[in-house]
Amino acid sequence: MIGKLKGTVDSIADDHALIDVHGVGYLVQASSRTLQSLAKGEAAILFIETQVREDAIRLFGFTTEQEREWFRLLQTVQGVGAKVALAMLSIMSGGEIAAAIGTQDKAMIARAPGVGPKLAQRIVVELKDKSPALTSIDSGLAGLANAVNERAAPKPVADAVSALVNLGYPQASAMSAIAAAVKILGDSAETSTLIRQGLKELAK
Repeated sequence: MIGKLKGTVDSIADDHALIDVHGVGYLVQASSRTLQSLAKGEAAILFIETQVREDAIRLFGFTTEQEREWFRLLQTVQGVGAKVALAMLSIMSGGEIAAAIGTQDKAMIARAPGVGPKLAQRIVVELKDKSPALTSIDSGLAGLANAVNERAAPKPVADAVSALVNLGYPQASAMSAIAAAVKILGDSAETSTLIRQGLKELAK
């Protein structure tokens, strides 16, 4: 089984790239995020997930091992195949998917093409306790998400989350950033201070 490719990008299409490894061209399907990180004629290293079917052998490429793990994990949910998993990874990083699952943000998950409300609900429920990536989410984030959703969060915190969302950040990312800001600055921090720290967290 192929687990990794190191070669030169021969060509890039909408949903795949051709990687030249010592004269052998490997057609590798990938998310748009991964494809955008590649450049024709330049060296590339891709972590590979090989899927063997009766009629074909398909290679899926990822820039990080974390992205590959998410690709595998997402497909453990009924209704999520390779196409849907790649669609999700095209619009969200692994960290954003983890944050969305950790905060039960079904709307963010449903942004991916092919993911309806019911499937988004299933993904959030089934993966909540399965993902190693979720262990990096502080327990305070879940509490903050519940407080914001129930309108029980302190006003500066709720206003800071709202401000980041209004700036165009997904709600799950905004909550994650403000949760980190509260952890650093304390519960008594003012809205403007939380926003500044939240933006720093998002820039990391």
